[in-house]
Amino acid sequence: MSYSVDQVSEALKKVRYPDGNADIVSLNMVESIEIEDGKISFSVYLPVFNSPFKKSIEKACVKAIHDTITKNIEVNATITSRVTYGRIDKTQEEILPGVKNIIAVASGKGGVGKSTISTNLAIALAKLGSKVGLIDADVYGPSIPKMFGVEGIKPGMENVNGKDCIVPVEKYGVKMLSIGFFVNPNDALIWRGPMATSALRQLIEDSVWGELDYMIIDLPPGTSDIHLTLVQTMPVTGAIIVSTPQEVALADARKGIGMFRQEKINVPILGLIENMAWFTPDELPNKKFYIFGKDGCKNLAAELNIPFLGHIPIVESIRENGDSGVPSALENSILGDSFRQLGENVAQLVEERNANLAPTLKVAIDPNAKHPTN
Repeated sequence: MSYSVDQVSEALKKVRYPDGNADIVSLNMVESIEIEDGKISFSVYLPVFNSPFKKSIEKACVKAIHDTITKNIEVNATITSRVTYGRIDKTQEEILPGVKNIIAVASGKGGVGKSTISTNLAIALAKLGSKVGLIDADVYGPSIPKMFGVEGIKPGMENVNGKDCIVPVEKYGVKMLSIGFFVNPNDALIWRGPMATSALRQLIEDSVWGELDYMIIDLPPGTSDIHLTLVQTMPVTGAIIVSTPQEVALADARKGIGMFRQEKINVPILGLIENMAWFTPDELPNKKFYIFGKDGCKNLAAELNIPFLGHIPIVESIRENGDSGVPSALENSILGDSFRQLGENVAQLVEERNANLAPTLKVAIDPNAKHPTN
């Protein structure tokens, strides 16, 4: 038996928004109703992201569909909110005018799982109903194509106003570009800084990104030309720092945080993520081994007065899923839930940042200065 969009809409009129006097359909909260392969999917946009009614509305939506239409159908209700702008008005933006928020994911030290976090965060935000883009800015060590299982795919080209532009590869609801799509994965890139920054600018400026709620920028480790090029090229809404809890990594994380907090750069720090926080073997499910130390990032976040976004443990499946191109954020598991919670935390922090701070601007750096902090 087939069902119509109108039937779904009528069923959802039975769901009232708890903080008002009308149903969610009349309040224009329901969008993107789709009926396909025995599943009904739709999005419900609440007034605020951290609404206390999220769970109750989701349950009420599922119940309304089952009670009114049929119990023998899967209901996928995405409960989210409108994403606010963390940049100046999009009509004034010369670069990426359709992108509401740009989030830099950085680490002071290599090997802390920054690209894994970027990948799973992008997917988590997409699963929340947001439009998401991801740029692999780690020019010398691109890993995003492998993590998404799109190695060997070549981005398309599209003529826009007489200019040939790159069309990002899309998978799992995320549009992505990486230098890895354009080079042989077995070849080492031996580029000077200007060549690397030119490549990054092309991925940003000469591509068809369209309308996005979030653009995630997976930065290389350290503080380099790539970082400076990013903040000079476009306004960055905020930065997320990834680190392991060991002291060596934390020392470098401090430098990364310090760079974004420099007066001439002034990019808000959205939060700090502790990756590889502990290891729990299968034979001892209630035991945590703190291989790299305990709560190092949590303590650093408290010291520097920045949000702590949570712990991600050492789990073999995270590595396996990244290698196989099926990231853990896609799983219906405790691990998948932890990444989805990370996505919710980041979305909430972006909303709070946009409500309390002025939109970001591009960084103006004196080309004659030896260092931007001098």
